[in-house]
Amino acid sequence: MKPTHWFYKYRLYHIPFWFLYNYLWWAITISDPVEAARAIIFSPFAVKFSFYVIFETLAVYFNLYFLIPKYLEKSRFTLYIIYLLLTIFCTASIIVSGYCLGAYLSGKSLEQLYGKDSCSFYHLLIGSPLSSTVASMTLAMSIKLAKNWLQTQRRQQLLEKEKLETELNFLKYQFNPHFLFNTINSIFFLIHKNPDKASASLAKFSELLRHQLYECNDTQIPLSQEVAYLENIIDLEKLRQNDNVEVTFDVDKENNLTIAPFILMTFVENAFKHVSKHTDQLNWIRIALHVDDKLHFSVSNSTSDKVTDVVHYGGIGLKNVQRRLDLIYPGQYSLDIQNNTTSFEVNLQLQYV
Repeated sequence: MKPTHWFYKYRLYHIPFWFLYNYLWWAITISDPVEAARAIIFSPFAVKFSFYVIFETLAVYFNLYFLIPKYLEKSRFTLYIIYLLLTIFCTASIIVSGYCLGAYLSGKSLEQLYGKDSCSFYHLLIGSPLSSTVASMTLAMSIKLAKNWLQTQRRQQLLEKEKLETELNFLKYQFNPHFLFNTINSIFFLIHKNPDKASASLAKFSELLRHQLYECNDTQIPLSQEVAYLENIIDLEKLRQNDNVEVTFDVDKENNLTIAPFILMTFVENAFKHVSKHTDQLNWIRIALHVDDKLHFSVSNSTSDKVTDVVHYGGIGLKNVQRRLDLIYPGQYSLDIQNNTTSFEVNLQLQYV
């Protein structure tokens, strides 16, 4: 791991902010910025200041990255408030111990060092340690909420823009003359060769067009509906393939999940587009969709040569699919692509929350 990556991953760049925050808090408290800076650097008060910076910072990030996701975001409000109050109390108590350590290291009593008539644990706790801890956690939560709101607004704007771009791409795909011509031509030849199969294929083709025109306008559709669409695509694509292309589709149909339309279609399109054309060995396409705590979707196909145009394959392209995944399922998916000389494989995992 690169040092800069480690620096940003663990939020070390936040340390100067919390150092400055506590310095300003101290400077305001004693109404003398110069004296506050001198006390921090050249006196026993440096120990107390260090406790403020270190333990308030730990409390802030414990709240932001553990308590809020685990309790507040899951509507477990009572537990969140209890643990938040405990965190504040424990943090303030540890800071009070910094007062004691500073006095011990300086060889003075608490009364002598801090100039107070009463320096009991209670009197120290309800002073600056408690109020400063509450203020720092309130400030951090305000910044976090403001940041999340701005990110949500930005994502919403991007989604609106992406929706317009995607609709244009869908229109291109829906009325792709090449796709329509080849499918209709395949059904035409089946009419004389196998009328029953031609009739079934025409029904699938009609269902496919109906799905594209009317059923995919929502942001989320039932996963079963998307699976039915994929099955029609696969059946129609098989009409255009040679007999030595083996296609398997293993799917869990019993679920009540929803998914953004056409997320899975591009990967299936790509498999048929780039499947090998061997005449002396079997060509294959394997598609699988399973659901447990996540959605697992994999598509693999045999290839004659390594696929080079990975980014822009398919109807709307992998690049656009990844952008839609980033916008619709941020932080909830993983996409792994294995591009080998004899096979091409895509594995998508989608976490539902």
